[in-house]
Amino acid sequence: MLPLLLAVAADRPTAGVPAALGAMFAGINDRPGGRRSSVSRVGVPALAGAAGLLTGSLLPAAGPPGAAMFVLPVLLGVLGLLAGALSSTGPVASACGTQLLVAAVIGAGMPLPEPGGERALLFLAGAGWALFLRLVLPSRRRTSGGPYRYDGEREAVASVYAAVAGLLRAAGGTRAPARRAALTAALDQAQDALSGPRLRRYASSAAERRLHAQYAAALPLAEAATALAWAGEPLPGRVVEGPLRLAHAVRTGSACGPLPAPVRSDAGLRALDDALLAAAEAFDHRPGQSLRTARGRPGLLALLRRAFGPAGREYGLRVALCCGVSAAVALGLDHEHWYWMPATAVFLVKPDLGPLVSRALSRAAGTVVGAAVFAGFFGGFFALVAGPLPMVAAVALCGALIPVATRHFAAQTAVVTVLVLSLVLLAGEPQAAWGRVVESLTACAIVLLVGHLPLPGQRGNRVRDAVDTAVAAAHRYLRHVLAHPQDGAGRGVLRRDAYRSLAVARSALDLSAAELPPVAGRTDEFEEVAGALERLVDTTTACAVHLHDHSAALPPSHAERIAEHLAALDAAHRAFRGAGLTGSTERSRGRDPVRPRPGRTGSRPVQRSSRVSDVPMPMTAPTATTDNATQRARSRS
Repeated sequence: MLPLLLAVAADRPTAGVPAALGAMFAGINDRPGGRRSSVSRVGVPALAGAAGLLTGSLLPAAGPPGAAMFVLPVLLGVLGLLAGALSSTGPVASACGTQLLVAAVIGAGMPLPEPGGERALLFLAGAGWALFLRLVLPSRRRTSGGPYRYDGEREAVASVYAAVAGLLRAAGGTRAPARRAALTAALDQAQDALSGPRLRRYASSAAERRLHAQYAAALPLAEAATALAWAGEPLPGRVVEGPLRLAHAVRTGSACGPLPAPVRSDAGLRALDDALLAAAEAFDHRPGQSLRTARGRPGLLALLRRAFGPAGREYGLRVALCCGVSAAVALGLDHEHWYWMPATAVFLVKPDLGPLVSRALSRAAGTVVGAAVFAGFFGGFFALVAGPLPMVAAVALCGALIPVATRHFAAQTAVVTVLVLSLVLLAGEPQAAWGRVVESLTACAIVLLVGHLPLPGQRGNRVRDAVDTAVAAAHRYLRHVLAHPQDGAGRGVLRRDAYRSLAVARSALDLSAAELPPVAGRTDEFEEVAGALERLVDTTTACAVHLHDHSAALPPSHAERIAEHLAALDAAHRAFRGAGLTGSTERSRGRDPVRPRPGRTGSRPVQRSSRVSDVPMPMTAPTATTDNATQRARSRS
């Protein structure tokens, strides 16, 4: 509301439109979580949107005079190909690509008197204002007296301990797999929250260092809980109390107090007890140095290679076709607000908003409801009250509803429809509520048609890439566990990578399975690979806990389970090839699965074979150590 009010006060209401659009996109891209992670989640797409607005304002001047009807669809299609390819590399990149393309379409079609450079600056100012409010305003509900700027990070870390308690409570029951997936999601959110941008390489405050230490202390607890859930035995209720007390301590900033110690009867319970001891020490003592938990990010070359790989090319081509065709249809029909149709198509083609048919129907329903509300209520209100203030009030109300409306695509569409129609009136254009309905329905039909067109090459590249990444991460994790069982730090990094990649693959599978058959293709083979990967990674975690418990050898039961899961994974790969769905799997890269040998230890080079390879374990058993009773008693007290 404030950018619009300033523009109205300066007698330049059209200057407030790009600023309000920037703030609107910032609200859509923002999600609950840490404040620092919102800098990249909101700020980077805002930069892309400003660049798109500047580029779009220059597009009508490209080509010979009078040829915009033919030149603009081609240029927007080329821009859509690049933006779509980059969008396939991650969630922030997806927001950047979408915002770049939508802003370019708006810059090319919305008749504003401001030049392109000024529009881009106003767009950045609106997004920057929204981001500034996101960073400085305290949370509505606070449970601790610590710095409010870490509220999101603190809640994310506390959720990890609560998820550990949930997994321990579900051990031995049917809810254990779901609880393990919830723990993975909590760890992913905490990792993202703590890896937000900072001005210094290391954490600069005691509160931030404490949060990093508390997150690091949760990783061994998560490993022990996963191993105990894998064993399939119910656990005593008292084992849940420790993680719950730690979660409460994180939320309130208080001391954790005494933690109930589990009976140290097997490797998993001993690992849980050791992890509780380490967590108690981390909570009761302020660490002297920063514990970095930043997630490793791929380099530029790897990002470009992924963007222009099979998945990026497939998505980029669909975005280009949707954007170019919808722009050509809108220009051919000589619609006054022709930019609505390609902008709607760009939003609809995003795969992370749900299945294609579902998001098209949601978009159509939300547009009809939003246009009806605007025409029936706001239209009459605007006619009764003269001046731009009613439109500013409508924009402010819709902006306040965006965080709630983002829970469903239809609700978000209805709110954004009212907001955009208000901005159109503020920009001096005629009211066109029902025209927006017609153009949105036409864009939905175009996206449904293009989305189900058979394209050259194989379908399912997005799922295939996600599964291949998860396979590679699982193999790296298993090799490291068998070759270096006492390297806890390295094992923790690889374990996080394996579970995170597995969660991404599972999300891609679920989305693909919800599509219609022409879009989904055959996902049964992918489902088999994902199931084998889940069992393999869980078994690897259980083996890591056992080997770290100073055992000389891997038990035959564990080795047999790993061999079974590797055989299942190998069979699923063969099914891939038989169905013509295999991409660049590990075997095609020259990395075969691993097969452990029980009773042997060491770290010799991997021996290749025609099917599976062997990674022997250390030749000498590590020296067993005893518990330090005095230290444990002091920490418990």
